[in-house]
Amino acid sequence: MKELERDLGLPAVLAISIGAMVGSGIFILPGLALKMAGPAVILAYLLAGLLVLPAALSKSEMATAMPESGGTYLYIERGMGPLLGTIAGVGTWFSLTFKGALALIGGAPYLVLLFDLPVKPVALVAGFVLIVINIVGVKQTGRLQVAIVVVMLAALTWFVAGSATAIDPVSYGGFFDSGLNGLLAATGFVFVSYAGVTKVASVAEEIENPDRNIPLGILGSLAFTTALYVALVVVMVGVVPAADLMGSNIPMALAAEATLPGIGIFAVILAAVIALISTANAGILSSSRYPLAMSRDALAPPAFTKVSDRFGTPLNAITLTGAMLLFMVAFVPIQEIAKLASAFQILVFVLVNIALIAFREAEPDGYEPSFRTPLYPVPQLFGIAGGIVLIPFMGLIPLVGAVLIVLGSMAWYYTYVRTQSDIEREGAVTDAVRQQLGKQTLEHTEAMMTSPGSYDVLVAVTESTPVERETTLLAIAEAIASAQDSSIRATRFDEVPDQLPLGTASDRPISGDKSFEERMAEFASQTAVPMEYGTAASHDTKHAIVNHADHHDLDAILMERRGEQHHTSVFGSEVGWIKRHTERDVIEVEDRGLADIDRISLVTDCGHGDATKLLIAEALAATYGADLELLAAVEPTATEPKRATTGEHLEEMASHVSVPVQTRLIEAEDRPAGLIEATRGTGLLVTCAGPTGLRGALLGRPEDRLIVGSDATAVAITTGGERPNLVRRFLGNRVF
Repeated sequence: MKELERDLGLPAVLAISIGAMVGSGIFILPGLALKMAGPAVILAYLLAGLLVLPAALSKSEMATAMPESGGTYLYIERGMGPLLGTIAGVGTWFSLTFKGALALIGGAPYLVLLFDLPVKPVALVAGFVLIVINIVGVKQTGRLQVAIVVVMLAALTWFVAGSATAIDPVSYGGFFDSGLNGLLAATGFVFVSYAGVTKVASVAEEIENPDRNIPLGILGSLAFTTALYVALVVVMVGVVPAADLMGSNIPMALAAEATLPGIGIFAVILAAVIALISTANAGILSSSRYPLAMSRDALAPPAFTKVSDRFGTPLNAITLTGAMLLFMVAFVPIQEIAKLASAFQILVFVLVNIALIAFREAEPDGYEPSFRTPLYPVPQLFGIAGGIVLIPFMGLIPLVGAVLIVLGSMAWYYTYVRTQSDIEREGAVTDAVRQQLGKQTLEHTEAMMTSPGSYDVLVAVTESTPVERETTLLAIAEAIASAQDSSIRATRFDEVPDQLPLGTASDRPISGDKSFEERMAEFASQTAVPMEYGTAASHDTKHAIVNHADHHDLDAILMERRGEQHHTSVFGSEVGWIKRHTERDVIEVEDRGLADIDRISLVTDCGHGDATKLLIAEALAATYGADLELLAAVEPTATEPKRATTGEHLEEMASHVSVPVQTRLIEAEDRPAGLIEATRGTGLLVTCAGPTGLRGALLGRPEDRLIVGSDATAVAITTGGERPNLVRRFLGNRVF
């Protein structure tokens, strides 16, 4: 495959960016925006420029770290993963193509002022010519762009200078009559005027000296264009009666007719035509890079990577972009194109700012930008908040269009990308979230290991609990309580028929109670751990266990794990109900004996619950004089950042343990099967319990498979009072 040469210097970069902005945004939209905000449309252009600045800073930084074709798509894909990268790539391609089509359609009314020509045929012919120019080569396109921008800016400078003296201050009366809603609606509407500021990032692969020219091109063009826009709108509002300007598609021509001589009017109209052609040209140039970049990342068909042998340009990508642009020119109304372009551009710029935060927080290998955003993360947070505020003011149709693009992109990802290619990448945000969740877990672990506090344990048994299991439960409870200088409370729960009053039941001896109390008395006499014991009668054992733990202010409920619990119904089990209705930790023991324990294996991928598991595993290892092994499993396709972060997490956890400890990161396509094999021969397995309720019953419980497949006694722990919230569990399940 041919390489694209770096032959665009700073003048071409500035010309591409300025030419991409100074077009429909100023020659078409001011009159339409005036209907929304009144004279405050001036402020709307300034506010829109300020809200674009964070994305410009973010893209400047990311472009110097990744000077490759693709721009917005590339940064969001690398920052947030292939799915959001697909959405951003498709959406930005549409958005830039929308703006190119808007420029061609918007130029038609200005052409009508000069020539008596049919509007749409001229727009279609102009679009076809620009497509051919882009196919011929980037170098020719860059030179053409410089010439266009020079002529256009000369005419606009003449307009501002020649019209400023004719401004009527009365025109600015009632500046804020439309209120904040009108201002924000106009700001969102004209947002697309600045979309071209970051277009240079999409051709970064062809820019020479990108470390210098990309930031200068992006930020310099934004500052210049914002000032130019404000000056032009100030003049237009000040010299044209509001009734004439409001809703007009040719606001610049109206202003020129009011203040300039004939040659000046001609120059401004010519500048408008040139500027709109420039915008369409830049749109084709940059948007065609998105299919190319996505194809390189296996998110689009490989045909889009084809580079013409004759011209050295991405022929298929430009052809597809041109075809879509011509379709929009022919069939989509101009105002809807503008709204759709602005709405999705706002969303994309929000994602750009989030992507920059992801890169900064994750600091992945190879991310070494020569330009860094000042005052990080303040600009990014401002840009994200500003975009979220503007979105509701865009109206229903643009939002529906953006949603359809998102859904269509997701459908493409799951029906083509996931079936046609094996994507093994993940976004920087995934590793950033993984590191943050891991950090929180480690902080919680450190706090618990250094200042564990009391950990009083309720050993809950029933009349059906075998004596040998009862002995195992007491031994484990003793080890845990001894390590924490805590106590044990052993209680046998007897369930009596609803027809028998509890008061009567408590006065009647129940078979097995006496022998239970005798066994507990003997155990209490032999242990150094403070211990209480007794029996409790109830109509509902699960309620009684929860209430008993609450009444005695115990920290954990330790109970047997029965074989039938591995195959509970959709409606759950008694243990599942207890887990959902208690703030205490629930420790379930699958008893296979406690003889010859020289190794204890701890599976460390339960997030926040790892701290409690580590505390209990260490206590058991100290009691039995066993070595402790910390295990985690990753799939064979796991990325290097995931492997590194998971390995570091294991080592950090191991550093808080006082017993002999080892760490092991295993690779397994099937996590439970891999862990079963890895823990073969261990004396004691410590893990987390599976999800309860509908999800666990329908989708299966990997932890159950691990416990059933192991030949060791298993201790499954469900944390209680500090159980992570739904969002944290959702993220943890996907990044670890």
